[in-house]
Amino acid sequence: MKGLDTSIMIRYLTQDDPVQSLHANDIIDRSLSPENPGFVSLVTIAEVAWVLRSRYKATRQEIALAIERILAGDSLRVQNEQQVYEAMLALKAGEGSFADALICALGAWAGCSSTLTFDSTSHLGQFEIVKF
Repeated sequence: MKGLDTSIMIRYLTQDDPVQSLHANDIIDRSLSPENPGFVSLVTIAEVAWVLRSRYKATRQEIALAIERILAGDSLRVQNEQQVYEAMLALKAGEGSFADALICALGAWAGCSSTLTFDSTSHLGQFEIVKF
């Protein structure tokens, strides 16, 4: 198994660099397999969502589709796949940012009844806003 960095995933998803995208395609589509998958960490997934939003100005739906594409990859093993899937569904439904949804999904996975935040802009029902 090989770990995959955000730059590989971004080039694969966006196809915006003729040289690097070609190499990313070769890695993911030809070098990896279900028997020898690429590992996509939670940090990589969170960075992919952030880069797509900040640099590429992707919409929530576009980010959700990119994450769904990663989850569907037979040659990719995603860390905490179920929680990433739940966060992607929340993003599709317009329930806050991907990072917030992932934080809540991972908290629930760890047994948390809710997730505390000072961020009053959070839209997820699992967040409990802490006020002074």
